[in-house]
Amino acid sequence: MRLGLDLFLEKYYEQFKGKRIGLLTNMTGVNEKLFPTIDLFFEHPHINLVALYGPEHGIRGDAKEGEAVESSIDPYTGVPVFSLYGASKKPSKDMLDPVDVIVFDLQDIGARYYTFIYSMAYVMEACAEYGKEFVVLDRPNPISGVSIEGNLVEEDVRSFVGLFPIPNRHGLTVGEIAQLYKHEFGIDCDLSVIPMEGWERHMYYDETNLFWVPPSPNTTGLDMSILYPGTCLVEGTNLSEGRGTTKPFEYVGAPYIDGYKLAKAFNQNDLPGVLARPVSFVPTYQKHKDSICEGIQIHVVDRRKVQALKTGLILLETVAEMYPNDFHFNEYPNGKYFFDLLAGTTRLRNEILNGRSNIFLESCEEQIVQFEKQREPYLLYK
Repeated sequence: MRLGLDLFLEKYYEQFKGKRIGLLTNMTGVNEKLFPTIDLFFEHPHINLVALYGPEHGIRGDAKEGEAVESSIDPYTGVPVFSLYGASKKPSKDMLDPVDVIVFDLQDIGARYYTFIYSMAYVMEACAEYGKEFVVLDRPNPISGVSIEGNLVEEDVRSFVGLFPIPNRHGLTVGEIAQLYKHEFGIDCDLSVIPMEGWERHMYYDETNLFWVPPSPNTTGLDMSILYPGTCLVEGTNLSEGRGTTKPFEYVGAPYIDGYKLAKAFNQNDLPGVLARPVSFVPTYQKHKDSICEGIQIHVVDRRKVQALKTGLILLETVAEMYPNDFHFNEYPNGKYFFDLLAGTTRLRNEILNGRSNIFLESCEEQIVQFEKQREPYLLYK
């Protein structure tokens, strides 16, 4: 298969000769031989790269989740880097003045919480406002483009981890999402998508000829990405989601948990495609830093059967039932919950606490059908 990047460098760049190019990318912007998009653009005789734009975690991926990133000068090329995860998440007129075109080349991981697709949305909005062209170099959805899971984000809980009504696992590539933004969500910028060649919807990332480059410090690999549409919800609770360990979003636990009992209770649900084993771990940062946590590691047995959202919800429901006096959802000082932003609804917390996750999942089915119809015209890989 060939990336949108390959095809852009081979022929599509000719459409942009003489134009000033900005590049929204990070360390995942590489070709199949791991040459960075930044270098390939900077050294190309007919591409005038004048600005770089960096998403969450920075252009080189050295910032932690939620950590503000300053604008800077790229030390390798001398090109200015405008941060889209600092003072503003949406580029200002001054940030776009140096360019005529912004090219997007970032690797998404297939879940709606992942902020790169919202950086893309904000840049598309700014391009529409200030008359700039926007080009997406398409990359694979690493967890395939077939399965869809979850609910559509409700209006009153939209945020930078759920900005539009898309499900937890959306089954789209970034190029397809960009078209959805333009034609369904009203971001009417001058959009071009350079599709891949040879990618098919059923393919997982390890079925391509590409090396996995972690898009952020805790996106460690394919199993983590498969589970993430469900286990990311753990972030909104007082459980550790395994940040600060070698298996984030695969390890889940807390100091108050008995890992053996939790693994046994979780496995009794006989969830498709996964098995749990008890683990003990000490997070090196974030929740329960330097404390011994017991819990489980969720192992992917059959990735084509995994229902990540159901897996995450049943895990939370099991913990809530076993440890009603210890488990809780983390609350902001203003009385709101980060969990609601991740869940895309204020309803799910109570469903978990009352053992009604399956009822919630049943209510998602109609929304999934709705989303499948909505996305159908924009699928580039049938």
